[in-house]
Amino acid sequence: MKRNLSNASVISLITAAIITVSTLFVPWWGMKFYAPQYPEGLDIIVYPSTLAGDIDIVNSLNHYIGMAIFSNESFPELQWMPYIVIAFFVLILIVALLRRKSFLYGLIALFVIGGIIGIWDMYRWLKEFGTNLDPMAPIELEPFIPPIIGENTIANFVTHSYFLFGGYLLVLVFILLVFPLWKDRAK
Repeated sequence: MKRNLSNASVISLITAAIITVSTLFVPWWGMKFYAPQYPEGLDIIVYPSTLAGDIDIVNSLNHYIGMAIFSNESFPELQWMPYIVIAFFVLILIVALLRRKSFLYGLIALFVIGGIIGIWDMYRWLKEFGTNLDPMAPIELEPFIPPIIGENTIANFVTHSYFLFGGYLLVLVFILLVFPLWKDRAK
């Protein structure tokens, strides 16, 4: 017996697809650095395809602690992330059109796996940049791992890491993907 999705569930999935593709145009994650000489803070803003903010200033400061310079080229993920987002957009639309609950389970599993890999990849890069410090740097610091979410103090800098609008939209997409399982639970 086929388990078809209701019209409300299909609308939920189409909405999820539209929101998914819209995340290409908004930032997903950020980090703000405060210090006495930068009371307004310095920003690193991560979009799915580029870095923005005060990258050059942060890189020039990171030089003093021996951290590698980072740029769009440092993160190959930024080159192919838009394709992954578009692939999820297409997959969500396909599941909505086929209206099969069994396909929705697979889609949700892929979305969760993608999220886990994304968080792991962020942690991996934060660890790479925070622990592979040049021992010949002018300022010697113990290796550190900036948090994905939260506050960290390094020398006279206090950093705040947080998800931005795109990250919250992805949580909304997850809710919209799961909603049909609740809505059509009796089917």
